[in-house]
Amino acid sequence: MSTTNNDPNLHLTHLDEHGNAKMVDVGDKDVTSREAVARGHVSTEPETLRLIKEGLMKKGDVLTIAQLAGIMGAKKTSELIPLCHPLPLDRVDVDLKLNEAEYRIEITATAKTAARTGVEMEALTAVSVAALTLYDMCKSVDRGMRIEAVRLVKKSGGRSGDINLED
Repeated sequence: MSTTNNDPNLHLTHLDEHGNAKMVDVGDKDVTSREAVARGHVSTEPETLRLIKEGLMKKGDVLTIAQLAGIMGAKKTSELIPLCHPLPLDRVDVDLKLNEAEYRIEITATAKTAARTGVEMEALTAVSVAALTLYDMCKSVDRGMRIEAVRLVKKSGGRSGDINLED
């Protein structure tokens, strides 16, 4: 079911004039170097963090597997987000750090491309998939884990220029 908005000043880029979903045409945009950084974290019980740190989780090396899952997630973004353009990724880095003071695993993902549209969704997907993988691998010992604060912190390139939303 489609809906339309009657406000003539409102232009929704992912809807056509009849309110149907559409992929934005980026064909007229220049190919530019683009980079995005996203962050989030998974809060755990102290014992869960200890097991991860000491490599004692039953499912294996939690951090390495979550890192790989995040990279793979970034590569699959256009298959997961319906109107997202497939991008040729030049680089995806996923960094996981244990924050023992706050009992959490901090996740930072950086995605880079030379394309006509931004790479923010790939960085956000990388963080989200890494967090979900951590949850999946640790849920048998910690049902109270929380995936939190997934957000874009920085982007560069494209028409809108650079944005820095660092805390």
